Amino acid sequence: MTTAPLPSELYSYLFVVDGIATADPNHPYVFRDFATISNVFVVGGGPGDLYAVQDVPHGTLSHRWYLSESLGRDRRINIYTPPGYEAGDATYPVLYLLHGYGGDEDEWVSFGRATQILDNLIAKGEAKPMLVVMPNGHTAMEAAPGESSLGFYKPGRETDRSDVPGSFEKGFREILDFVEANYRVAPDRSHRAIAGLSMGGGHAITISGMYENSFDYVGVFSSAHSAMRSNSEESMAQFDGMLKTQIENGLQLYWVGIGTEDFLFEANTQFRARLDELGMDYIYVETGGGHIWKCWRTYLGMFVPLLFH
Repeated sequence: MTTAPLPSELYSYLFVVDGIATADPNHPYVFRDFATISNVFVVGGGPGDLYAVQDVPHGTLSHRWYLSESLGRDRRINIYTPPGYEAGDATYPVLYLLHGYGGDEDEWVSFGRATQILDNLIAKGEAKPMLVVMPNGHTAMEAAPGESSLGFYKPGRETDRSDVPGSFEKGFREILDFVEANYRVAPDRSHRAIAGLSMGGGHAITISGMYENSFDYVGVFSSAHSAMRSNSEESMAQFDGMLKTQIENGLQLYWVGIGTEDFLFEANTQFRARLDELGMDYIYVETGGGHIWKCWRTYLGMFVPLLFH
């Protein structure tokens, strides 16, 4: 098979042999998306250049473990520090970047290309040097598949995503405390941002409202709050109260992006209508596409340059 010339982007593909999806045995570049692997390549000359490793100064990606006392165990977290962090003594702002329902702490690193996006934007002077903290939003998991004490088990919905509702949001203070105790970061709202895709966008909405005066920048990618899909008056009242408090406290940026083909588009429309009714100022970006990484990489590349000015 030969395709037509492809627009600049990061692509993934698989072979299907007798109905069985399999990786290309002649292509060593493979990403894992939870329990599925696929081959990947980048077409340059456009958006793909932002996702590629360029000849620029590079930051450092660390796989750290922090103690979650609320869950009673250590948990793995990925932390990007910008170029020059180790050699200096400067204090930096932090972006807390959250994955979706099908992901883990590695997903923004692999398919999201967060480290390459940050390296390239910082090198071009389009983004402030910052830390990016990527936790695992599934509290049923210690870490990404293969990285925990469970060993090389077969990932599954029942074993990895059976979270106690609200446990990640309630335990998020432990992540803030770990980062601020171990890294040179400014521990105030004007130097903290939080963003996420899908489930992580819902987490960002909740966490930014739950921890009052903790985040001046909020990014919601292809998401909406669970209250939009609930008929509960109590849930909606709690959601409204949370947003009203945020509005009263003031925010530097509330950023919402979604694709027109996304299955959450209607819920996102209802979410934005609620923001409008309550008087929240926000930036809204509507793109083509559905619930896909092409959108989320694009949104991250648009969101990061707006932070910490």
